[in-house]
Amino acid sequence: MFQKKKINSTHKNKKDTYFISKILPSHDRLSTLKKPQWLKVKLPSNVDKINNIKNILKQYNLHSVCEEAHCPNLPECFNKGTATFMILGSICTRKCPFCAVKKGRPDIIDIHEPKKIFNIVTKLNLKYVVLTSVSRDDLKDGGANHFSNCIYEIRKKKNIKIEILVPDFRGKEKIALNLINKYPPDVFNHNIENVPRLYSLIRPGANYINSLKLLNQFREICPQVPTKSGIMLGLGETKKEVISVLKDLKKVGVSIVTIGQYMQPSKYHLSVKRYITPKEFMDFEYIALSIGFTKVFCGPLVRSSYHADKQYELYNI
Repeated sequence: MFQKKKINSTHKNKKDTYFISKILPSHDRLSTLKKPQWLKVKLPSNVDKINNIKNILKQYNLHSVCEEAHCPNLPECFNKGTATFMILGSICTRKCPFCAVKKGRPDIIDIHEPKKIFNIVTKLNLKYVVLTSVSRDDLKDGGANHFSNCIYEIRKKKNIKIEILVPDFRGKEKIALNLINKYPPDVFNHNIENVPRLYSLIRPGANYINSLKLLNQFREICPQVPTKSGIMLGLGETKKEVISVLKDLKKVGVSIVTIGQYMQPSKYHLSVKRYITPKEFMDFEYIALSIGFTKVFCGPLVRSSYHADKQYELYNI
């Protein structure tokens, strides 16, 4: 099994892609499907805002998940002046083969990062901020205190909403949630990602039940804060399995759910097994709403933090 392999920790892309290519079957790496028309993203003609945000992030030595994870919505989001900040460095301690974020020995925590983010939020006059992070299994609290510090700083700006997209804090859930509860966000998000049958391949090191528990435990601690989760399709899951996951999420109190298409970041990552049609996404939206979710966002390009501000506004209508 993948999680038993000896890992040579590194933050270099060559080593990273080599590692992923070794754990994936050769037929998986070579079987690439042609991308359908509905997944082709048009680049905006005005790239000034895109370059401006990239330059600001680089100036403050900060990261966005938009860039690190090769998100297909980056041109649109950056052009609108929005970004999802990725805190706690750019190197993840997990080795999920669907994810483009670098893997290996993590960075030293930048204790000035919360203030840097506040400065950018103020400079860009953002009204809605999404904070996510790499997994930090090396830290005693999984990085939760840093989340809390970031929220505290950002709250200094008036009339701002904060969403956090957190890792599973493996084995440190209670400590992490108590720290986050000091300065709770406006939305608590943790992605379930896919169906439990595929977890050993897609999310090695994670646990489906523990992710559900994390969502449930936060809801119990902060019942006034909506919980949110996301699923990516196209990795071999069945419709029946997806519906079962949706029902599990509803049982633990998740009120907002996002469902999108998995996109292979490179030939060294898990390949797409199937492209879900827009009609199928519409069907999943109907099913999710019938299960009882307050808001459901489905579509090929939907991501957990994509249009997160609009998702929050629609939730509160």
